[in-house]
Amino acid sequence: MKSLAKKTVIITGSGGLVGGEACRFYHQKGYRVIGIDNDKRSYFFGQSASTKWQVEQLKQTLSEYEHYDVDITSLELIEPIFKQNASAIELIIHCAAQPSHDWAAREPLTDFEVNASATLKLLECTRKNVPNAIFIFTSTNKVYGDNPNGLPLVELPTRWEIADSHPFYLHGIDESMSIENCTHSIFGVSKTAADLMVQEYGRYFGLNTIVFRGGCLTGPSHSGAELHGFLAYLVKCATSDRPYTIFGYKGKQVRDNIHSADLISAFWEVSQSPPQKGSVYNMGGSRHSNISMIEAINWLENRLGKRMDYTIDELNHRKGDHIWYVSDVNKFKTDFPNWSYRYNIEDILEEMVLTQLQSTSLK
Repeated sequence: MKSLAKKTVIITGSGGLVGGEACRFYHQKGYRVIGIDNDKRSYFFGQSASTKWQVEQLKQTLSEYEHYDVDITSLELIEPIFKQNASAIELIIHCAAQPSHDWAAREPLTDFEVNASATLKLLECTRKNVPNAIFIFTSTNKVYGDNPNGLPLVELPTRWEIADSHPFYLHGIDESMSIENCTHSIFGVSKTAADLMVQEYGRYFGLNTIVFRGGCLTGPSHSGAELHGFLAYLVKCATSDRPYTIFGYKGKQVRDNIHSADLISAFWEVSQSPPQKGSVYNMGGSRHSNISMIEAINWLENRLGKRMDYTIDELNHRKGDHIWYVSDVNKFKTDFPNWSYRYNIEDILEEMVLTQLQSTSLK
């Protein structure tokens, strides 16, 4: 019987990219880890995107890992976990989500239930059972909708870029960007609802809630699929000679990519010294780590020494999608000056290529 006195972290979406990284990190730091994941990702994107492999790996390698294969939309299943471990829970990291624009439009009710309603239920479990715990929520830059597309953009040979006269040019988009009067996508709305609720539970109820509005979160353990996981799926296609489709904007759309390990190190900083209740931080690769789709393809072609089979579908760009997005992370760096990046975009791509090649060779 594991001692409930040991400091404990609950991590939802523990089989996913960020959740799995967080499980390993906090286990190494001496925490007992409770993981919640029912492999909903395979329902969203098919068996190739299943997270079961990672859950099994966590069970086998982490001695203080306890897994719950339950649906976070079920309060009846979630609340007992909080009640039974209330004396030890110090931290909740909520990573579970339906993460795709396109999929959300297929099943808006499911998307909202997973992203918004489940977040509210987790907040209530926290408020009723462990009100002093820290609650970290992985939100998204999609809360800003397509407002970033209204910035003055300049077309360059391989990317869209913001005009150098604009205040966001130097560091990227900060938290002052409006979330109003724009198209968010169905996914963006469900995540915005959750984002606001997490803030409100901090400001209204006084919980220790923190929101991270992520750019592209990535890394070698990402179970990439066509509808989610830009770099992971691109690398998978490049290394296995699969065709790849770019949706709109001439393939010049820009994303900032942050390695999951760098995101988790940011979580660690706030879990040790939480900021103001209900705080919001933009968190992505910033000017340190960003790339356009065409630039990523060019990099992969040079790295692998072969051409990729890709097409650009200009007729079906995603509603509410960003043409250019780079996160300004200076608010977080000011509040937590000990935090810094370990990975740039080349480091991320190289690690993903090596992981994919190794995986392919083992099959």
